[in-house]
Amino acid sequence: MRRVLGIIIIFFLFASCGKEESFVPDYPVRYDVTIQEFGIYAKNNVLLVPNHGVAGLMIVRTPTGAYVAFDRCSTVNPEKACAVIPDDSGITATDPCSDGKFLLLDGSPQKWPAERSLKRYSVIIAGGNLSVRN
Repeated sequence: MRRVLGIIIIFFLFASCGKEESFVPDYPVRYDVTIQEFGIYAKNNVLLVPNHGVAGLMIVRTPTGAYVAFDRCSTVNPEKACAVIPDDSGITATDPCSDGKFLLLDGSPQKWPAERSLKRYSVIIAGGNLSVRN
């Protein structure tokens, strides 16, 4: 019985080894912008903010008027920190390194090799200001 148990444990140890999946790392994010500034600087309802998060931020105004925010770092090979680029529609963004595509309404993957959603940050709206935090 001990031998069988030992074999089972060794099997699970080796089965769990292998390529670890990499994720977009956690960086502290604190960014504020007024709704008026967003309206001025956003292109197709997408505001790109450099030097925050891993590869910059994207703040998106959805068709329902809600705001969502994502790290621009693609979840396809995130160790490369490849910044996704919003398409002209403002609805999707493409990873120029892998050609993966993401939906900007919720960050979900739309085209292979993208399999994981973009890293999302919380957006708090208060007094005409948008605050992006993690």
